[in-house]
Amino acid sequence: MTWCRRAVTTEEAQRAGEDFAAVVQAGDIVLLEGPLGAGKTTFVQGVARGLGVTERVTSPTFTVVRQHACHAHPNIATLHHADVYRIHHLDEVVDLALGELVEEQGVALVEWGELAASVFGDDVLRLSISVDDDDVRTITVTTSKDDRREALDAWSSK
Repeated sequence: MTWCRRAVTTEEAQRAGEDFAAVVQAGDIVLLEGPLGAGKTTFVQGVARGLGVTERVTSPTFTVVRQHACHAHPNIATLHHADVYRIHHLDEVVDLALGELVEEQGVALVEWGELAASVFGDDVLRLSISVDDDDVRTITVTTSKDDRREALDAWSSK
């Protein structure tokens, strides 16, 4: 199933991320896709705010994965923010062990997730950000997780 939400401003993209924090659950892997400058990190900053992350969230392009303590979600203790843009082989994605990291009350948001999709299979949330000629972002979420239908309906209606 697919849900969409539009964001005209950076603040709206962050708010969409903040609202998305109500959708994710411990153990989730969220693959973020979109062109350079689409707003993937901006969206993650919003999710982090929604999960109660208090430190600054920046792109982990050069560190590949950053961990942030979450203080506002009863079942999520850690946000793992990954950026696989500079990874050249799928073996390197496997070596990150994100699936194992999220088992311990964690959630992983993976920028450039289309590069790693084959590692994680279908049991993920896929989030795509497209940008039109007027710089309006369309955020599209696709998942086979039936238990998220209600939360995603609420998220997309805002």
